[in-house]
Amino acid sequence: MTSGTVVLCLVSLAVLHEIHGLDNGLALTPPMGWLAWQRYRCITDCDTYPDECVSEKLFKNAADLLVSEGYAEVGYQYLIVDDCWLSHNRSADGKLQADEKRFPSGIKALSDYVHAKGLKFGLYQDWGKKTCAGYPGVLGSEELDVKTFAEWEVDYVKLDGCYSNVRDMDKGYVEFSQHLNKTGRPMVFSCSWPAYQEDKGMLVNYTALAKYCNLWRNSGDIDDSWSSVMDIADYFALKQEFWAQYAGPGHWNDPDMLVIGNFGLTVDQSKVQMSIWAILAAPLLMSNKLSDVRPEFKEILQNKEVIRINQDALGIQGKRVFRDKRIDIWLRPVEPVHLGHYSYAVAFVSRRSDGAPFAYRISLADLGMNSSNGYTITNLFEKNKSPYNNAYFTQKSFLRVRVNPSGVVFLRVNASPINPDIDRDNANNATNNVVFI
Repeated sequence: MTSGTVVLCLVSLAVLHEIHGLDNGLALTPPMGWLAWQRYRCITDCDTYPDECVSEKLFKNAADLLVSEGYAEVGYQYLIVDDCWLSHNRSADGKLQADEKRFPSGIKALSDYVHAKGLKFGLYQDWGKKTCAGYPGVLGSEELDVKTFAEWEVDYVKLDGCYSNVRDMDKGYVEFSQHLNKTGRPMVFSCSWPAYQEDKGMLVNYTALAKYCNLWRNSGDIDDSWSSVMDIADYFALKQEFWAQYAGPGHWNDPDMLVIGNFGLTVDQSKVQMSIWAILAAPLLMSNKLSDVRPEFKEILQNKEVIRINQDALGIQGKRVFRDKRIDIWLRPVEPVHLGHYSYAVAFVSRRSDGAPFAYRISLADLGMNSSNGYTITNLFEKNKSPYNNAYFTQKSFLRVRVNPSGVVFLRVNASPINPDIDRDNANNATNNVVFI
C-alpha cells in the first residue's frame, strides 16, 4: 500500500455518511460493562457450582466487584444478564419470569440492587420462540415483554436471534425497537440480526440497523482464544470499507466480548484485543470472573488512555491500513483536531511467532499524517517508560517500534497546536527517529 493510498483511506475514515441512530439518546460512545455469557455460558447447577451458576448471587457479586475493583470508576457501567435467567414457563398472565430457585428475589430486585451500586442493568432475550438455550423467547409477546422490561427498570436489552425466521428479522427487530421507544424508558438496544443474516450470506440492511439499534453483533460468538480474537479482527478488516460507515455516536458495530483475564490470552495478546477493540470503537463488555482477574490483566482493562481512545467523542471507527512483514497497522482518527488535522490512535499488531520482538519502521508521512504543525506521541501501554512520550515530532519523523510476538505497540499521535515557525525551540527538539521499546 502506498502512502497516497493511506491518505485516501484516512479521508474515508473521517468523512462518514450522516446516519441518525435509535431515538433514545443513548450509547453516544460505545457501551462499557460486564456480560456473563462467554465466561459462564448456561451453568444452572447451583448445587455443584454455587459461585458460577447463572443466579442473582453471581450478578450481585459482579456488581459489587465492578465497583470495589475500580471498573465502574473508569467507565464499565452496564451489568448485563445473558441467557438462562428465565423460568421455562411464563407466568399465568403471560409474563416472563425468572427461575425461582436461582433468582428468588426476582429481576426487579436484582435491577434495584445494581442501580443502588450506581450501575446500569442489562437483560438478555431472543427474537424467536425460544432463547438459544431453550427458554421462552419474545416472539408473539414483544409488546408485553418490553413493558415488563420497563417495569423492571432495565437499561440495556440484548436481543438474540435463535429459533426465528432470519428473513423476517429486519421487520421484527425494527418493531421491537419501536416498542422500546414507546415505553418512554431509555434502554440501550443491542441487536443480533446481522450476525444471523451474514452467516446465511444475506444482504444486511445496515441503514436500518443504524437507525433502530444502538449496537449490533456482526458475527458469531467470540471464544476464549487468540485465534478467535484474530479471526474476528480479520473479519472486521475484510468488511471495514462497508461496515465502518455505519458506526458512530448512538450506533456501533460489535465484535463481541472482551475475554481478557480468563484462560486463553497472554498479557501481550490481551493488550492486542484491547487495542483493536479501541481502534474499532467497539463496545467494551468484559466477560470474565472479576474476582480472579490478575493485576496485570486488570491494568489492561482499566488503562484510562486506551479507554479514552475507545470512547473518543468523534466516534469514527478505525481500520487496518497496512499489512507488512506480518505486522498489522490499525489506525483511527481521534480528537484533538487542530487546523483540520486529526490526531490518531495507531496500533502495531504482530502476527509473528519468531520468538523475539520485531523492529518495524515507518514514517508519520507514510501513515498519512501531514500536519505542518507536527505531533506529540504517547505509548499507551508504556506511558511511564518511554523517553519519547509527549516529545514533539514532525511529519518527516520515523517511528521505530519493537513489537513482541502476538503483541502490540499502541500509540496516541496528537496533532500539535504548536507552529514550528513560531516555537522554534520546541521544533528544534524534533527527532527523526522515534524508538518505542
